Amino acid sequence: MVMERLYATPVNQIDKLRAAGVDIKKLARDGVEIFFTQVFRDGFFHADMHPGNIAVRTDAPHVGQYVGMDFGIVGTLNDDDRRYLAENFLAFFRRDYRRVASAHIESGWVPAGTRVDELESAVRSVCEPIFDRPLADISFGKVLMRLFSVSRRFNVEIQPQLVLLQKTLLNTEGLGRQLDPYLDLWATAQPFLEKWMKDQIGPEAVMKRLTEQAPYLSQAVPQMPRLLHQALERYNSAPPVAPPQPRNSPWITVWLAIIAFCMLAILGTLWIPLLLD
Repeated sequence: MVMERLYATPVNQIDKLRAAGVDIKKLARDGVEIFFTQVFRDGFFHADMHPGNIAVRTDAPHVGQYVGMDFGIVGTLNDDDRRYLAENFLAFFRRDYRRVASAHIESGWVPAGTRVDELESAVRSVCEPIFDRPLADISFGKVLMRLFSVSRRFNVEIQPQLVLLQKTLLNTEGLGRQLDPYLDLWATAQPFLEKWMKDQIGPEAVMKRLTEQAPYLSQAVPQMPRLLHQALERYNSAPPVAPPQPRNSPWITVWLAIIAFCMLAILGTLWIPLLLD
């Protein structure tokens, strides 16, 4: 446990902060940005962000700097949790309810037999009325709450870390709008969501993962011709089954050859730059 004495003003003493020269609107945006940075960059967040645990420095040159205290409750999110959140928030604000439903099923939390169209219809019926309000007035925390309520109707057990996140998100939103009633949470959060998705599934992310796997691929890919030959031999020598299946299907050979070619091509893209260096 590390303790440090801090001289700062409680965040809810707005008049004192304004008198000290703090930009209140910027302070509201900073609070939201800090929270989303913790969630999507670090996967580790302060889970008790009520006004009593946040102060603001007013001493030069740190005027307006957030000070977080009491980290007795924290939350952690893995890549799957963050992907679930980012995909659902982005799809929701684009009103792409089918993508919301697909994200739930792909996460593995919805029973495998769940029909996408049924889940999409349920999500639409719950979430569409939210858009009767201006976009800047929509609550992320309440969106998440409604998504969770729909999920429970489809026998989904919501993960504890996401429930903790929802509570913290509601606190963060409440504080942000206490400081600035016109704070547009979506405009503040959207860059974090889109950047995280780009970092996870963009071309640079794919190349990074391939580079990380290069040592394994350098050992596995040269064995592909032998493994392909063995697989074809096992297929050809397997006893017939009922009902009889066509033997020596050319498509099996074609697909296996395509897979082997792709693996060799990937390895080549990794090796050639190293050879040129």
